[in-house]
Amino acid sequence: MRIVAGLAVFAALVAGTSPAQADTLEYVALGDSAAAGPLVPNPDPALWCLRSDHDYPQVAAGLLRARLTDATCSGAETDHLTGRQFGFVAPQLDALKPSTDLVSLTIGGNDIGLFQTALSCVNLLPEPAGVSCRDRYTTNGVDQLAKAVDVWAPELGAALDEIKRRSPHAKLLVTGYGTYSRPGGCHPRQPVWARDADYLQSVLNKISATARAEAAKRGATFVDFAAVTVGHDSCAAPADRYLEGVIPTTPAAPLHPNAAGMAVFGATVANAARQGQPSAA
Repeated sequence: MRIVAGLAVFAALVAGTSPAQADTLEYVALGDSAAAGPLVPNPDPALWCLRSDHDYPQVAAGLLRARLTDATCSGAETDHLTGRQFGFVAPQLDALKPSTDLVSLTIGGNDIGLFQTALSCVNLLPEPAGVSCRDRYTTNGVDQLAKAVDVWAPELGAALDEIKRRSPHAKLLVTGYGTYSRPGGCHPRQPVWARDADYLQSVLNKISATARAEAAKRGATFVDFAAVTVGHDSCAAPADRYLEGVIPTTPAAPLHPNAAGMAVFGATVANAARQGQPSAA
């Protein structure tokens, strides 16, 4: 055992790292604003990505004592995993290495324009004083957003394949999105009609179900954020919310996780990362 330990120390020194560093979990976080945490205190130096130093990757890394490379960026679409965002932000997958141990990914909402869709569903007055976004997006029985999710599915699958190619030994965690609205919504607390609130949540659920399916095809782990946010949606009392509504009640972007939500998401991701791993002695 002493010989083996000595060889490990020697290998680490040759590589320019300490034995402790050699054993540190290398974690790369990828994704959009649901991972980056825009406006959640405090912003990190990369202001253009509106990334928080208390986003869920930071929380998870702290719990796992991992070395984190946080490549998440608000506004990211699946194309930005392999292409530049804003013309100058490096492709997120450039953060991956063959030595990467853990990868998390939250993506998809921006691919179908979900944030803009949600804003178009705002109706300050009760029905019928307005226009239903569900009716608008399902004209003639064709659900435009559901179709957009179906188009996105193979793009996500290709991205997951590329992640596994670049970091073949990494544990890959693919997350869904949260439960932003309870059944029937809560108009006028959140100014979205009941049928529109249910429609928006159904789209989120379809994105999450698609992410789950594509992850399962590749042996990746799906992390269910919808389950841990039930009862903590945008209709909950401000002190109980993990997800903010149209008008945030704590420092966070509208329709995004707040600090409490990020803390719960981070713990959920850390627990998923530990599953199947040997426990500490």
